[in-house]
Amino acid sequence: MAVVVEHEKRRADILEKALAVFAEEGYADVTYQKIADRCGITRTTLYHYFKDKREIFILTIRQFMDRVEKELHEIMKRNFTSYAKQLKAVILSIVGICSEHRKLLTVILTYLLQLRKTGADPEERIRRRTLRWRHLFSRILIDGQKNGEFPGVSIKDANNLFYSLLESAVFHIAVLNTIDSKGIAGAVELAVDRLSGAGCPDLR
Repeated sequence: MAVVVEHEKRRADILEKALAVFAEEGYADVTYQKIADRCGITRTTLYHYFKDKREIFILTIRQFMDRVEKELHEIMKRNFTSYAKQLKAVILSIVGICSEHRKLLTVILTYLLQLRKTGADPEERIRRRTLRWRHLFSRILIDGQKNGEFPGVSIKDANNLFYSLLESAVFHIAVLNTIDSKGIAGAVELAVDRLSGAGCPDLR
């Protein structure tokens, strides 16, 4: 058991260091040797853990997303006075994390565009990676409705609304290299406030 634990710990450490390499140099310019050098191991040792660069990249992003989700769950445990405030905090936290990891976001976008050229469906990959975020939105909205907030609101439509706000933020961060934090916060505040209380007729 100790050997297995140590193996998984080493894998996680390699992925964490590889994340920094990909963010700094971009997917195309990263080599197996560069990852090995950053980790202080040989290429041969690295092959014991991962079969190729693509596998490392995919698992790196997965580990990063898992960490983000864990952070969001921690945020949800805070004592909020309303589900509306909880929803705002979660969405703005995601925007903040994306802004903090701007370079990585750009690398991921470039990788997805390259995938499209090979005939793969990047949209499906994005959907899989962000599905748990959508579940968090739905969970808050459903709990809020049970508590008397968000009356008459379609969970699905509201979920799509907030996801669209995140897509807009990601576009500005990764493509335009800008982020209007006040503007995003204002949009989130407006959307959530409009759904709470009397609800939003457009989303019923």
